[in-house]
Amino acid sequence: MHEPTSAAPADSTPPQGPTLFDWEFATDPYPAYAWLREHSPVHRTKLPSGVEAWLVTRYADARQALADQRLSKNPAHHAEPAHAKGKTGIPGERKAELMTHLLNIDPPDHTRLRRLVSKAFTPRRVAEFAPRVQELTDHLIDRFASKGEADLIHEFAFPLPIYAICEMLGVPREDQDDFRDWAGMMIRHGGGPRGGVARSVKQMRTYLGELIHRKRDDLGNDLISDLIRASDHGDHLTEAEATAMAFILLFAGFETTVNLIGNGVHSLFMNPDQRIRLQDSLAAGESGLLETGVEELLRYDGPVELATWRFATEPLTLGDKDVAAGDPVLVVLAAADRDPGRFTDPDALDLSRTDNQHLGYGHGIHYCLGAPLARLEGQTALATLLTRLPDLELAIPPNELRWRGGLIMRGLRTLPVRFTPRNT
Repeated sequence: MHEPTSAAPADSTPPQGPTLFDWEFATDPYPAYAWLREHSPVHRTKLPSGVEAWLVTRYADARQALADQRLSKNPAHHAEPAHAKGKTGIPGERKAELMTHLLNIDPPDHTRLRRLVSKAFTPRRVAEFAPRVQELTDHLIDRFASKGEADLIHEFAFPLPIYAICEMLGVPREDQDDFRDWAGMMIRHGGGPRGGVARSVKQMRTYLGELIHRKRDDLGNDLISDLIRASDHGDHLTEAEATAMAFILLFAGFETTVNLIGNGVHSLFMNPDQRIRLQDSLAAGESGLLETGVEELLRYDGPVELATWRFATEPLTLGDKDVAAGDPVLVVLAAADRDPGRFTDPDALDLSRTDNQHLGYGHGIHYCLGAPLARLEGQTALATLLTRLPDLELAIPPNELRWRGGLIMRGLRTLPVRFTPRNT
């Protein structure tokens, strides 16, 4: 006869999972992602839009999913008509006939279009653009340097990539403020009503179509002219493809850089020892820590929280879960890039980290085409801010900062700062 035991049997059921996608989560999602990595690394959840999707949070699974061609970028593979209802993808892109861009297509069309666009978006073009990025950066700082205070999002991090990508595309300067307004609508409505975004998308599409039509008769030394010229064995971009490509280069290229700069400055504020290291390195005329530092900021609190939508074209296994054909899959870059199974001390910011194959710009055939430009803008912005405004500091308590809602991007609404006023 067994003696009775006073202890209750151990409960093998994992604890209740965290609440996802509320405002508290948006402020600091990393504890929730740590729980998911540990207890439910491939996790089915209902998103705020009502769409059910799988979240992939471990690095190895994420890297596999990003390169798995059974996970299609084409919303036509979704089992539900959520895209047509505006619940997945970019609001308004279907009605604006902007679907044929790199974020929505698979090989062989993706291969063809990316090869054509890559000819116009070369590392050499980015390198040649570096002096202009520096001029834009200095010009924006000149506007507020004498005030001793600024909102770094709206006065600096936001306009810099907008003006940069407009100039690369060949948007005339007299029209660039229109682009700034349309892009501002996209950011302001992140996580909120999607109608404002859809209207801005429609306005951008109309303008870009007209600009491409005008440039056909007057090609210049800009990206849109190069898109028009681009050909591969006699295969040219159609006007619709060129319009969609110009749109996605702008849409995908500006908010990521806004968040890279904003999140990066915020991370340096929260880690003053790392900020001092970087400022000392810059003062010594060195660039190595700046280069590894921007990569670390991309890993630590990057601008893209979740990779864009993927849809299973056939039943497959991710981690220990069976994913059905038609299911949406969202790779959580922010979780994968803090996986202790891949990164040493992943919750620590280490600007000198060298073993840093982060997924901030994706992986596989959909790796971000504009990554070289974003890195250039991020490095230039941070180096110039820390050099010209060395005593830059947060102007409000950190707990008063608010993060934009939304599913894909991670960024601050505002970043109020103060510093010793300087004459320009």
